[in-house]
Amino acid sequence: MPACVNYKACFMLFFLTLCLLAWLSPMVAQAENYSAEVKTANMTRQGDRYALSADIIYRLSPKALEALQNGVPLFWIVRIKTQQARNFFWNKTLAETSLRYRLQYHALLNMYRVRNEGTDDMHNFSTLAGALDSMSTLRDLPLINENAVALDHELTVELKIVFDRDALPLPLRPVAYMNRQWYLSSDWTVWHLKK
Repeated sequence: MPACVNYKACFMLFFLTLCLLAWLSPMVAQAENYSAEVKTANMTRQGDRYALSADIIYRLSPKALEALQNGVPLFWIVRIKTQQARNFFWNKTLAETSLRYRLQYHALLNMYRVRNEGTDDMHNFSTLAGALDSMSTLRDLPLINENAVALDHELTVELKIVFDRDALPLPLRPVAYMNRQWYLSSDWTVWHLKK
């Protein structure tokens, strides 16, 4: 008789665990929808240089949106690596570039400001969608001269969007490292380009 009771208790525990996982799975999937994503990316040859064009999607979580609405600036870094594939050694890095964007909401003016930290270009937008759209498009960004690439080797281009949690105000940083809603970076997007 005791074996039967343990079997029922184990079954009940198993059933409750499955119910809990089923209940939590939409929350986990939803949390991952807040990351940045490289939608399209390609390299084209323009004269004697290769240039990058890419479309990126930025998704803000409710926590990040709340911080932005309260005046906290948010920073993203677009990292781009151009590497030459080699047969017997690690890939050789030919060029490495970073673009850093700052997104901030100004409540008094009721506008969003996007600033390219490298060039100091600044643009104001009346909507968040417009501000994110301006950060989402990279067009004809010159990366590397064709003379830097060996004729018989393949180019590998890697692109990643990194949300800079270290740029958040100090009291918010521990929360940003513990809460999945602050994981707003993308994975590496890698593609090959034959010369």
